[in-house]
Amino acid sequence: MARVLVIVPFPMTEEQLGLRRAQLGQVRLGPDIDFDFRPVKAAPSNYVSAADLVLADAGILEAGQHAEAEGYDAVCIDTMSDSGLAALRSVLDIPVIGPGRASMLMALSLGKRVSVLTMWAAWKPLYTKHLDELGLHHLCASIRSIDVAPDNRNLLGGKEDEIFPLLEAEGRRAVEEDGADVLLLGSTTMNAAHAHLAARLPVPVINPGPLTYKLAELALGLGLRHSRLAHPAPRVPKPDLFTAMLDAARDRS
Repeated sequence: MARVLVIVPFPMTEEQLGLRRAQLGQVRLGPDIDFDFRPVKAAPSNYVSAADLVLADAGILEAGQHAEAEGYDAVCIDTMSDSGLAALRSVLDIPVIGPGRASMLMALSLGKRVSVLTMWAAWKPLYTKHLDELGLHHLCASIRSIDVAPDNRNLLGGKEDEIFPLLEAEGRRAVEEDGADVLLLGSTTMNAAHAHLAARLPVPVINPGPLTYKLAELALGLGLRHSRLAHPAPRVPKPDLFTAMLDAARDRS
């Protein structure tokens, strides 16, 4: 049985963690793979500034730095920012999958122009960063937002009747006005909206969280992992330092 660690980018109660686990119901996986969900010890309140992203990187690195020694075969990161992705790849020799870049590349394997459909306009820099690094701005039709502040812990619970029609309307505009032929959900917190949107919009809709689970299964099946030339290991690893930092941050939060 292959074991995959999914790192959730915020501290969570067990009930809130269950909402993240619900993403597993959106993808078909083989019987020989299992997923454990682990929240970080401390995190920014949201991902809107450079300082937020530094804390996010540290929290996710600390949560996953011992995954290989713990017996996990792969790691998935449950945030479109791909926070901690490069850092974890530098300290682990097992596949580490993030949804940000991966979902953009998957979207462009299905069509010619992608639009990001997101909850909050303040998240736009997360997507433009990936587009900058991948050199894909010319293939991005738009980044459309309903500009509703997200709830990173309770997700869309209780607000579906309000949120789903807003997302559907913006998705339709992305197709009809912007020329998108694939849509990409801008956050793993939007998982609950995927089935509604995929059934009503005339183009493929990428659900980034479940995509990472399938990519982890694929990487393990093909025996693939990240390149050590692209992700060199630290010369002097300091895992205890990150543990001490995040323990202190958790105690103060």
